[in-house]
Amino acid sequence: MTDQNPISIYRKKALVNFEGKDFLGQIGIDSRIFTTLNKGGISVGVISQQAIENGVSVLVDEKDAEDAVALLKKEFQNEKAAGIVSNIYSIDNLCVLGFVSEQNAKIMSELQRNKIYPLLLNQVSSTGRVNIVVTDNQTEITQNIIETELFGKPKVVHLALIGHGNVGSTLIEQILDSAYDILNRKRIDLKVVAISNSKKMALNKSGFGSDWRQKINYSNTKSNISELISYTKEHNLENLIVVDNTASPAFVKNYTKFVENGFDVVSSNKIFNTLPISDYRNFRTQLAKNNKKYLYETNVGAGLPLIDTLKLLHLSGEDITRIKGVFSGTLSYVFNQFSVRDEKFSTIVKEAMNKGFTEPDPREDLSGNDVARKLLILARELDLMNEFEDINIKNLVTEPLLPISKDEFLTRIDELDETFQKIKDEQEPYHVLRYVGDLHGDLSQDKGELDVKLISVPANSALGQLKGSDSIFEIYTESYGENPIVIMGAGAGAKVTARGVFGDILRVSETK
Repeated sequence: MTDQNPISIYRKKALVNFEGKDFLGQIGIDSRIFTTLNKGGISVGVISQQAIENGVSVLVDEKDAEDAVALLKKEFQNEKAAGIVSNIYSIDNLCVLGFVSEQNAKIMSELQRNKIYPLLLNQVSSTGRVNIVVTDNQTEITQNIIETELFGKPKVVHLALIGHGNVGSTLIEQILDSAYDILNRKRIDLKVVAISNSKKMALNKSGFGSDWRQKINYSNTKSNISELISYTKEHNLENLIVVDNTASPAFVKNYTKFVENGFDVVSSNKIFNTLPISDYRNFRTQLAKNNKKYLYETNVGAGLPLIDTLKLLHLSGEDITRIKGVFSGTLSYVFNQFSVRDEKFSTIVKEAMNKGFTEPDPREDLSGNDVARKLLILARELDLMNEFEDINIKNLVTEPLLPISKDEFLTRIDELDETFQKIKDEQEPYHVLRYVGDLHGDLSQDKGELDVKLISVPANSALGQLKGSDSIFEIYTESYGENPIVIMGAGAGAKVTARGVFGDILRVSETK
């Protein structure tokens, strides 16, 4: 902040408000208000006809508010009897922030993004002087926003991180490791002010440091979304982002509540984007209404720039005709290995489990549901109205193995070997197996065709040359014809996913 252009702050102020039918614009009203209050020894700060429709607002010292209301009710008793004035009352515990600026539109936009709606905005065009009246508890956050816009003060972004498992804990460490560099390069001060899981949460308005694990371990505060939101309001924290690193179907139900209370949302949780299309679209309406963002690049492809690419193609008017690929890093590894090694299918699955590639119950991966959710997310990026029930999914687990416990399944997993060995042996020469998601059909209609299935492809094709646990996505468009846009790389892993979530956090932060 410079000495030439400081922010003046005046506390313990009150607004005396007039409301009434056709009151706005009455000749001589301002003069009568000013004269009446001055005769009563009350100093008037600002008279404005901007704050209330069909009304006038007068700024006075809080200690004089009660007397001011009484004097004005007496002065305007005839207008009240005639119905011109319907009400005269005061709002106490206010603060005025005064400054000189030519960036009023940007400042007001940022205030609104943070759910700050000034009770009065007074501008003196000849001097560029602006006076903003807010409630006293909003003073600090308003001052921070104004200083950020006027004087280049680092923008403080407050993060509430939900879920601190593999991805969540990796993300916290990445944020802490990069915070100083981001502050210097981007003038963004990232503060992790809340860390929570399904059972308990830890809160720190100043931001957690490297001891965050101990803080959450010893916290006695139970997880409570309402309490978390109240905490951010109590401490007037601006530029709020909630980050969902869970796989919880229950937690996504809170997204709208967060948005309505001033949060942007970043998520690696795929559940919300695969809810019924009515919920999906209603939430987008709430985002627009509250001027908030929702980023979820890691929902498909972990750290790969797939969703962004698809959005840009679609928004530019490109006619996307098909999306096909290997969506699961787990099943990528399984079939990459099974196709080229002389090993049993069950052996490869157990190997993937030992490497930490699968869910604790590998049937969750082998069911194809995860691939189906990702495929549905991409379909909805193209404004298709498909539901999860529309997807044709080839479950890789045979019927007898579906209802049993996880432990029993692991003892009987070799029952799958004969089935998959036969599929492998019956392929054409120089072909390999891949488990793919395929969005196709006439994508200019309301719905596309979605298939999740095991296929055999030439070993020298793009799909056939996939290695390790990498993912690959082929985007076919009318302009590119038979030559798809190919996005390939690491599609799984805590580090890759956390880095993608971090990227979304920074993109939201830069637009605040």
